[in-house]
Amino acid sequence: MYAALLNNKLVLARAEEARVQNKITSLNQEKYFCPRCRKKVILVLSEKRLPFFKHQVGQVGQQGEKEEHYRGKINLKTALVAAGFPAKEEVPLAKGELRADILVNSQLAFEIQCAPLSEMEFAHRHGLYKKEGIIDIWIVGRCHYLSNYLNQRQTIFLRFNQKWGFYYLEIDSERELLTLKYQILQEPLTRKIRYQVKRFRIDEVGISKLWQYKPQFIQYQLNKNNQKSYLLKQVQMQTKLGTRIAEQLYLRRISLNDLPDYLFNSWRSPGMRTSVEEYITKTATCI
Repeated sequence: MYAALLNNKLVLARAEEARVQNKITSLNQEKYFCPRCRKKVILVLSEKRLPFFKHQVGQVGQQGEKEEHYRGKINLKTALVAAGFPAKEEVPLAKGELRADILVNSQLAFEIQCAPLSEMEFAHRHGLYKKEGIIDIWIVGRCHYLSNYLNQRQTIFLRFNQKWGFYYLEIDSERELLTLKYQILQEPLTRKIRYQVKRFRIDEVGISKLWQYKPQFIQYQLNKNNQKSYLLKQVQMQTKLGTRIAEQLYLRRISLNDLPDYLFNSWRSPGMRTSVEEYITKTATCI
């Protein structure tokens, strides 16, 4: 479909492509409709073929959805289709208990999470995907963006693969960008994390580059003395972490000075227990 209705006027896909490229409008910010059935259509941009309009499968409109989520979902699905994936949106799964934001294929789905989400609700949805044999990758909006400190609520969105290590995906619906934060590692005792960043346009080229991206990992530096000082301060201030570790040390009849140095100079997987707690547990098991 190379033409559609915009504000009850017929517009060409190539003309709308030019408006997007010239930053006059954002991709699919406008509401396009099919000239024949009057149902909503989206603009698909591709380097391999002329731009065209396509009917939305299962889309019921923007009602009830926040703009950030709606635009992110539509733009990502459009980019996936342009890149050659049979992506569909709002696909019912698990006998209607679950609706996939974007079902890329029979084995992969993307969930775009822009609103707060409880661990219970996430566990329910993630469990349904698992039962269906579908890998669910979560892409988060602004309220879940990753900073230099890991919040426990963010750990549910982390994923791991061999190319990127532990990684985290963020969407910027306004700028039409996907941000990949990868090689995420956490300090042995603090909430502080390190990661690398790569951004991709939400279009056919950007999606292809994301799929093929194979970065080089770097060696993060870690100061063990800072880690030791942090632990000592936590114990002295009787924080939750400090109290928990102090109690465990007391029960094992060991002191902070008895802890080996390697516990303070090795990064841990994000969201996992502190290196000291892990060491004390293993020591107790061995005894």
